[in-house]
Amino acid sequence: MSTAQITWGLGRRKSSVARIRLKSGAGGFVVNGRDAKAFFTTVQSQMRLLAPLKLTGTEGTYDVFCQVDGGGPTGQSDAIALGVARALKKINPGFDDVLRANGLLTRDSRMKERKKYGRRGARRGFQFSKR
Repeated sequence: MSTAQITWGLGRRKSSVARIRLKSGAGGFVVNGRDAKAFFTTVQSQMRLLAPLKLTGTEGTYDVFCQVDGGGPTGQSDAIALGVARALKKINPGFDDVLRANGLLTRDSRMKERKKYGRRGARRGFQFSKR
């Protein structure tokens, strides 16, 4: 049995959390036990997943295994991209400059604003009725 080095990365975006395992291999990409192309149907999400690997030139050298929970497809794909970028940075600290320049190591901190009392949503009030 080969002792391939496994590197972990964690990514978050909106309400999505992605746990990433990077292992040297042929370049497979598995999300929640399914192929990434089957899990993410839009081309935009698929491109977002592979962005850290393409920028560092390691596209066919690592197998990526992801466990992602919460949120929707956009938040999940962005969380995975952040996790992969963090794992690649652990493997080779020289990748930091390339990944940071393209905004892949920056956590997007925007979250949904909470609902307030006396309002229908975060800011929208109830409909006013004159009569």
